[in-house]
Amino acid sequence: MNRVEVHAEEVPLPGWTDSLVAFALTVLDSLGKTNWDLSILLCNDARIRALNARYRALDEPTDVLSFSLGETVPDEDGDMRYLPGDIVISLETLQENTRYFRVNEDEELRRLVIHGILHLDGMDHEDNEPFRPMLRLQEELVTRLSGTPVIREGTAPRQEPVNRTEPAITGGTELKLS
Repeated sequence: MNRVEVHAEEVPLPGWTDSLVAFALTVLDSLGKTNWDLSILLCNDARIRALNARYRALDEPTDVLSFSLGETVPDEDGDMRYLPGDIVISLETLQENTRYFRVNEDEELRRLVIHGILHLDGMDHEDNEPFRPMLRLQEELVTRLSGTPVIREGTAPRQEPVNRTEPAITGGTELKLS
């Protein structure tokens, strides 16, 4: 059983966070991952810019960063859990991407979550050419998992982080950054 936890820094935790957790769990299941404990941080451009400058020496915001941990640890019951790392997503750059790529916010959020998970699973790409194997798989997953929307209009911001192990919908360490 996989687990996903979502937090927010410098932005309100969106009301659609439960759907985001469910989607991330669906992606992990579709990739055949088990016993993953994934962390997703939603933030603004200032926060992701600071991380990008510190860890990639790029003093600019970006849409998604993946921080690979890649450790296996026992949980409180003695079962082994895999800690792949953290995905950081800028909601401001996500919105810019929607205008630039002419896609809706929901599709772009799905793309960024999938992108981060694929990096944490060890995949990488030399550039952003769409024929790269990782980016081809990313787009296949975006298309295949395009069912129930993650971002739902009119949902109020949440006050607490979300931690879930079951989907609500159907359908130092090494550092690796996208």
